[in-house]
Amino acid sequence: MQRWWRTYKEERIEPRLYLLRELRGVAGPLAIWLALLNVLVGVLPSGFMIASSIVVGSTPAAVVGGLGSPAWGSLVAAFVASAGLLFVQQLLAPLSVSLGRILKHQVDGEFHDQILAASLRGAGIAGLEDDKAAGDLWLAAEQLERGRTPGDAAAGTVALVVKYVQLAAYTVLLGVAVSWWAAAVVCLVTMTFRVGHRAVVRIYTRLRPVMGPLRRESMYFRELGIGPSAAKETRVFGLTGWLADRYRASALAALRPVWRERRKANGAAFAWRTVFGVVMAALVLTWMLRAAAAGQFSLTHLVLGVQATLGVLSLGEFYHESDNGTQFGMQSVSALHRFQEAAAALDAPEAQSAETAEPAGLLRGGIRFDNVSFAYPGSERLVLDGLDLTIHAGQCTALVGLNGSGKTTLVKLLSRLYEPTSGAILADGRAIASLDVDAWRRKIAVIFQDFNRYELSVADNIAFGAVEQPADPGRVAAAAHTAGIGKAIAKLPHGIGTLLSRQYVEGAELSGGQWQRIAIARALYAVDHGAQLLVLDEPTSALDVRAEAAFYEEFIADARGRTTLLISHRFSSIRHADRIVVLEHGRVVEDGTHKSLLDQGGRYAGLYHLQARRFQAGEDIDDHATEGIQR
Repeated sequence: MQRWWRTYKEERIEPRLYLLRELRGVAGPLAIWLALLNVLVGVLPSGFMIASSIVVGSTPAAVVGGLGSPAWGSLVAAFVASAGLLFVQQLLAPLSVSLGRILKHQVDGEFHDQILAASLRGAGIAGLEDDKAAGDLWLAAEQLERGRTPGDAAAGTVALVVKYVQLAAYTVLLGVAVSWWAAAVVCLVTMTFRVGHRAVVRIYTRLRPVMGPLRRESMYFRELGIGPSAAKETRVFGLTGWLADRYRASALAALRPVWRERRKANGAAFAWRTVFGVVMAALVLTWMLRAAAAGQFSLTHLVLGVQATLGVLSLGEFYHESDNGTQFGMQSVSALHRFQEAAAALDAPEAQSAETAEPAGLLRGGIRFDNVSFAYPGSERLVLDGLDLTIHAGQCTALVGLNGSGKTTLVKLLSRLYEPTSGAILADGRAIASLDVDAWRRKIAVIFQDFNRYELSVADNIAFGAVEQPADPGRVAAAAHTAGIGKAIAKLPHGIGTLLSRQYVEGAELSGGQWQRIAIARALYAVDHGAQLLVLDEPTSALDVRAEAAFYEEFIADARGRTTLLISHRFSSIRHADRIVVLEHGRVVEDGTHKSLLDQGGRYAGLYHLQARRFQAGEDIDDHATEGIQR
């Protein structure tokens, strides 16, 4: 029972309260006025039933009494009332629908902002890298873009006011005009059908989180198949048929649980509900006709009772717009709510407020990792295990090691995308956790291995290194020149104003190596605007060996006196660094200059010589190939 209540609370109550809070803030007055309008729209059909029943009941007496009789006057009055009520009903119903659409768009607009804010909120990225939390964010966004939305849920909830007001009004009419027991029976039949229909819809909503990974997979294969970025490789390697098969297989795998549960829900249970409803409705209508024939109530009451009975029974159906909206639209609300809670629990603590956090001053004493250990959320494996490392101010420090040694994780901690599991990172003797996170990040410039490629202008791509300041074309050009991309930019249609995407008119696409130089220029632009620590995490992996070596030699020479951290898997490229640190299993195993580490004959020396032999073999092959071409 306790588990059921917890599930019910998490899936039904909390998301609705969350939506109600958002609705009150975004479109509270509109929702209230729409609800009141829907109460009126729900009551009007009952008035029409009463008036039309009087029309039918008064007709025999009016025909006998003639034009001037009181019965004729009652007939005319009832007819006019029926027409008037029908006219008002036809006038207000479209107004209700239109206001419902406005409500939907207002709520959806707010949730678009909420999803973007949720993904950008927080100092860390653990919530975005956690599979379950990322799945919830994807589901919230996917529902908002492709399915029923939170706006549908809000509008559908308010629209249900019409249906349930009608149900209550018809039930009261039936009880007053005919019999309360008949009203209770018919209402029970209707609610049985309603509960059954809602249960079927809840099957889909319950399965959606389970289907989520498979749907994400199928959408991934679909995007690969129809998107331009993968078009060349999928055709060259003959992957088009394979992609279509994988898309179909994953889509079917996501749908099979739905089909299975739908067969169960629409099988015996549906048949029993149908039999029960037909039998009970037939009994009530038969009793009504017999009672009227026996003179227990008038023709007017009989007509009103039959209309009310049929009206109540008609409300036992599936309300397509309202039910789909409230059930499936709440999926996005629930998913966003879950993501926000998960991200708050997983992400690094928020930076202290500007009033209490220490400012990030000049970096004079360097950065020290003091017995730092770290494991990613949900994992017990320590990526960094008691790491002690000092990055001296004004030095170029290179960090090397095999894949999985913790190099990129170290950069994430240094950038405060995660907080250490234990230990502390100190800048000039102060824990960076005590510094204002935005101010600290303005002091560092990082180029990640998987850097962003913004489909914006060259100037924007570079000036994002100091987005808090107005873009300076001169400094943008200088950063591009230092990064070795200036000549290539000059050849673009609009120079630094060229959009870097062929999806746009007069846009251009860069090679992988050129994109990396753009990313390097972005970091250099940040340094030019006050960043004091430059971190390059495999920044030249798309360059060939010679181009990379030339870049590093020039870069390290230019970086003299600047605090720099370089990460590379090519040992020959970083040999001119002031200091080289070798990481293994999250710890420092060697530390020194290129020459001293070679003299030690340890881990660094072994890996360096191994790479040198492989590179020499590759050079020989290239030389022979070149000679063959020349001949």
